[in-house]
Amino acid sequence: MAYFDAASSAPLHPIARQALLASFDEGWADPARLYREGRRARVLLDAAREAAAEAVGCRPDELTFTSSGTRAVHTGIAGALAGRRRIGRHLIVSAVEHSSVLHSAELLEAAGGSVTQVAVDRTGLVDPAAYADALRADTALACLQSANHEVGTEQPVGAVAEVCREAGVPLLVDAAQSLGWGPVDGGWSLLTASAHKWGGPSGVGLLVVRKGARFAAQGPVDERESGRALGFENIPAIVAAAASLRAVRAEAAEEAARLRELTDRIRARVPRLVSDVEVVGHPVRRLPGVVTFSCLYVDGEALLHELDREGFSVSSGSSCTSSTLTPSHVLRAMGVLSEGNVRVSLPSGTAEEDVERFLAVLPGAVTAVREKLGAPVASDVAREEDVLVVDSLGKRCPIPVIELAKVIGDVPVGGLVRVLSDDEAARLDIPAWCEMRDQEYVGEEPADRGTAYVIRRVS
Repeated sequence: MAYFDAASSAPLHPIARQALLASFDEGWADPARLYREGRRARVLLDAAREAAAEAVGCRPDELTFTSSGTRAVHTGIAGALAGRRRIGRHLIVSAVEHSSVLHSAELLEAAGGSVTQVAVDRTGLVDPAAYADALRADTALACLQSANHEVGTEQPVGAVAEVCREAGVPLLVDAAQSLGWGPVDGGWSLLTASAHKWGGPSGVGLLVVRKGARFAAQGPVDERESGRALGFENIPAIVAAAASLRAVRAEAAEEAARLRELTDRIRARVPRLVSDVEVVGHPVRRLPGVVTFSCLYVDGEALLHELDREGFSVSSGSSCTSSTLTPSHVLRAMGVLSEGNVRVSLPSGTAEEDVERFLAVLPGAVTAVREKLGAPVASDVAREEDVLVVDSLGKRCPIPVIELAKVIGDVPVGGLVRVLSDDEAARLDIPAWCEMRDQEYVGEEPADRGTAYVIRRVS
């Protein structure tokens, strides 16, 4: 089985496993106690903090271990907002942030604060000038991920941090996806990360608050971890997290070059092997091991099952794999195709042979899914004056786009097709299909049920 979902969780690094097992014997006691066992535990905790701080590029007393990366984000945002409450209650985030950041933003809005979402381009990249435009006199905090978790696009953190610094606004960086590859440059004020993203154990997060950044911990305050993380420290897991971070950093330069060559191979060959594919994410500014593409006329969940049967574990941002039947907020913000979406994220040590086997298997898996979906039912197509109407009400991704593709040739050049759909994914996928197929997307029209999407045949 080839595991290609490291962006969700990387396999446990061998060094993490060794450190975890070794510290079970020495790190079980309370590090706040002064007796022998407590002192041993304290030595392990302090050493782990120093190692993690060195990897981040901060002082050890600026770094707090939390129970997860999500907890680090929630604590960091809440504390930074509270520390600057006299300035205001305005938060800036990018439209493609991790859900933990967006959930914190929703909480702020529910409490009467305000949030500005900065848009991204079709590659998932933010423009630092857009952050500058979003800054206000009452802006308390800005947030930006170092690299995107779904498409791998690396953000211009340094430039955004400089814009925020000039305005006197702290920047929180979610570095969960990138910290294993190297430190985050720039004058950021807060940083969060998660150990299981770089091959450490789950249940360990990092929160860094640089000296000079205003911060007020929220909720009950514990005497541990500077009051920023509650409860007894999981010292064996913390030691393993720090040890694995140091280990992956030592391998990072060589492994990044190797994985980048493999993902470049996937990016180049998938569009040649499979028809009607859009490779998404920035072609250059991206994480070494992540490549994402979307396939027209494919049910994302069905494709993931086909690949799983062939021995490949991959992820998807397609609405077809979501219980809400809505596309990934990242793909939606980018304005790219969401149906049949596949994210391949290669863990360190991925064999070239596994990538070649994936490329050999993928075309057949896509073809099998497309064949299972079949052709549109003839009764679903009707003419309304000079407009061809496709009734896709009650049908889910990717059926509305498949039915559009089947009938576009039935109208003359300049003619219109009107697709009726009540699937939220159609709002994203139909315009994306038009761009890929060189047809004109006219726009939406009201309908008795759902929405009417109007397309003009250009070629």
